[in-house]
Amino acid sequence: MSAAIRLLKPLSYFAEKYGAPDWAFNKLFLLMEKQRNRGQDGAGVGCIKLNMPLGEPYITRARDASSSAMTNIYSAQQRILRRLREEGTIKGMDAETYKRHFNFGGEVLMGHLLYGTSGVQYEESSCHPFLRRSNWPTRTLMLQGDFSMTNVSELHEKLIARGQHPVFDTNTQAILEEVGYYLDEAHTDHYRHLRKQNVDGRDIPAIISAELNLFDVISKASRDWDGGYTIMGGVGNGDFFCLRDPHGIRYCYYVLTDEFLAIASERVPLMSVMEVDQSEVKELPPANMIVVKADGQVSIKEYTTPLEPTPCCFEDIYTSRGNDPVIYRERKALGANLTERVVESLDGNFSKAAITFIPNTAEVSYYGLLEGLRSYRRNKVTEAMIQAFRDGSMSEEIINELILRRWPRAEKIAHKDIKLRTFISEESSRKQMASQVYDLTYGSVHEDEVLVAIDDSIVRGTTLKMSLLRLLARTKARKIVVVSSAPQVRYPDYYGIDMSELGKFVAFLAAVSLLHKKGRSDILTDVYAECKRTLALPPEERRNPVRKIYSALTPDEITEEISRMVTPDDADCEIQCIFQTLEGLHDAIEGPCGDWYFSGHYPTPGGYTMVNKAYIDWYESTLGRASAWTL
Repeated sequence: MSAAIRLLKPLSYFAEKYGAPDWAFNKLFLLMEKQRNRGQDGAGVGCIKLNMPLGEPYITRARDASSSAMTNIYSAQQRILRRLREEGTIKGMDAETYKRHFNFGGEVLMGHLLYGTSGVQYEESSCHPFLRRSNWPTRTLMLQGDFSMTNVSELHEKLIARGQHPVFDTNTQAILEEVGYYLDEAHTDHYRHLRKQNVDGRDIPAIISAELNLFDVISKASRDWDGGYTIMGGVGNGDFFCLRDPHGIRYCYYVLTDEFLAIASERVPLMSVMEVDQSEVKELPPANMIVVKADGQVSIKEYTTPLEPTPCCFEDIYTSRGNDPVIYRERKALGANLTERVVESLDGNFSKAAITFIPNTAEVSYYGLLEGLRSYRRNKVTEAMIQAFRDGSMSEEIINELILRRWPRAEKIAHKDIKLRTFISEESSRKQMASQVYDLTYGSVHEDEVLVAIDDSIVRGTTLKMSLLRLLARTKARKIVVVSSAPQVRYPDYYGIDMSELGKFVAFLAAVSLLHKKGRSDILTDVYAECKRTLALPPEERRNPVRKIYSALTPDEITEEISRMVTPDDADCEIQCIFQTLEGLHDAIEGPCGDWYFSGHYPTPGGYTMVNKAYIDWYESTLGRASAWTL
């Protein structure tokens, strides 16, 4: 999750109007806190100061990889600021001394929350923003973002072929060095041209700064990028930029006034922190880029050709906060769209049902499901009463049965005590963590009742089997129905939540298990051979042969097998899973919907390349292992 503030007026303006020269620094902290939706692995903040005297520092950053990273960073800087004021180095709320002596007293402020998805322990060096230093401000680059590239190896090979020596084989290294390379090229071209014209060397930096074209730099640097990204950065001279990938896979929002430009990965933090209406928050279009020059001139335009919009729907289902007005409506619709299938699981007996949600990210979908169930029952009651009036059978008994009988009962059954993301934890500790994440509200469900629990998504099934279902079974309900507001997660993601191993998905394992049971293991072998053939094709011609595994089965068959696989061995009640349909997902999502997790249709050639490799890796690692398709 990223945030940035670029002030368009001097610090003295904010000191006078808002009573604090550190107004922007405080706003940046709040923007980041508002986007700290669940446990992050680290954080970092960066600052660039405009027009600093020669010899004085103009760019700085602070990073922390602890669980309380943001608090640590902000508290440390507040202590420094307080000390500088107490000793008189910064004179109260004076903007000039604040800018000169406080490291984060600048006009360009950037912050990033690291939300890792690979299950590894991150270090401070993994935290954004990243910095590429030079004694030329127009070659100094600070960069951060929400991005995942599918072709990192190819990008690094490009760096090596150019003669560079990349130190780390990471997304960030590839992007930082590629942008840095073209930034160097632009700077060098300008410098040589000015030197040929015998321009005084002391005047050259200002001229290069004015003429530097970041649209051109990014257009060249991004030509081979394949992935989902929102990237923002600052050049040492004070130029700032923010861009979004051509498909709009990753979200980016901004507020632009005559005082400031504020950017965030989510809409609501901007509304809350910058105190603006929804109409004032704009979404940066795909393939577009915002550039603010050092002199404050703002430009927004395309840096490359826009492609079919496919914004990641997992942002809507799970990642973003549910208080966004659009996401709130979408999540409620996702819950409501499951109404009929949940009614079937209850056999229509609403009086013997308790409805709950797990985890907290499923709460809004839960409200949508409750509304759907209550609307469904109201319609049935209305039909029954009309019929009773028509045939003269209306009686006190019928009134009690139709009107006074309890609605579907809402309960808070499972409580998540701590922010542990078990689906991306290290494999060695996942089972232990999953068993400790939740606690139960005891005595809230009766033995003759059906307990319905809605989840935002079911990815691995590990938490369900090892923790949640064991916990929910202790309610002694006669049946437990687990409802996923998302469809079956069938395919890896390479653009955001890096769920890259096919063998970890319970839907995939269920499909493989069914093919073995049906004597159709030949399909798995055929897909393996086709994946190898596919990788021999040019990237733009590659498709997803793994879809053939699912096309040989029905969604209900896979759901039934998932229900069996996630049922704990010692369970003494029936377990049933219900999944959103792909049609239900598209009905709920407003606007374009990137659904490759569920459909297998990837927005870029790199996605198809990676899914073919993922299947080959799974197939080759499971040969001869009968347990390869079990949870």
